[in-house]
Amino acid sequence: MKRPNTSDIQFNTPFIRQRADPFICRHEDGTYYFTASVPEYDRIILRSADTVTGLQTAKEHVIWWRHERGEQSLHIWAPELHYLNGCWYIYYAAGERENKWKIRPYVLQCTGPDPVNDKWNELGRMQASKDDLFTFQDFSLDATVFQHEKEYYMVWAEKTGTGKKISQLYLSKMENPWRLSGEHILLSTPDYDWERRGFWVNEGPAVLKRDGRIYLTYSASDTGRNYCMGMLTLDMSGDVMDPHAWKKCRKPVLVTDETKNIYGPGHNSFVKSQDNVTDYCIYHGREYGEIDGNPLYDPNRHTMIMKVRWNEEGDPAFSFEV
Repeated sequence: MKRPNTSDIQFNTPFIRQRADPFICRHEDGTYYFTASVPEYDRIILRSADTVTGLQTAKEHVIWWRHERGEQSLHIWAPELHYLNGCWYIYYAAGERENKWKIRPYVLQCTGPDPVNDKWNELGRMQASKDDLFTFQDFSLDATVFQHEKEYYMVWAEKTGTGKKISQLYLSKMENPWRLSGEHILLSTPDYDWERRGFWVNEGPAVLKRDGRIYLTYSASDTGRNYCMGMLTLDMSGDVMDPHAWKKCRKPVLVTDETKNIYGPGHNSFVKSQDNVTDYCIYHGREYGEIDGNPLYDPNRHTMIMKVRWNEEGDPAFSFEV
């Protein structure tokens, strides 16, 4: 059988249809894994393949279903698969059928080395630091994990305030894969008008590293055509837990392009291609801008892939040009 080739990728077109909040990672053995939100928001799926291209036609496995009632019974969103300390974990957000906006982050732990076929156990809600009583007390979602030097860090979105609340990004060290450590910091809040369209939102963080810098992209505004990507940058010599060490771009780095029929691009992840050099940005977008009803329940957010380019300053440049 012919092995799929990454050169076969059709960039900036639907790669996997009706899969939002896409996440692709590459394991140390070279295997690629894909997960994402499904339109029904009722389960967590995984695909695996030897190449990124192979994920497009790989068999999709359901590794977890929502509960019938109570916690984790509604709005199963934005799963991410991470390999930490020799074990697989999935971080995801979930609500309650009886209180649909009571969204919180949860954790699954795999019982074996094969995340597709081995059993998964629920670890419950992601736990705040023992000294922190205020984390995850309100609408919280989109947790991602990254490693810097010998520490693991989690970044997530959480709403604060009253009335029409503001979604902001927070950052904390991790004591272990299911508990934070110490205090958390406010990393980013919707400062600019492009982050405040429809709703004031910062969410969907993703991390990319290159040449001594950490780049953290995130999504802003409502989930329709206004959805877009912003970016923060940290010099690796700086303190990850110092919010002033992170520099925020004043303009979005990726927005709707009607000429390309890509609307509301965002909630991305990053993965290396097989050459271990090229970076791919995995994001979702729609092929149309006019949506009937709440865009959150429109099923046609499709997984797309972009090849990351690098500008003269050495920073990532995101473009729909192939």
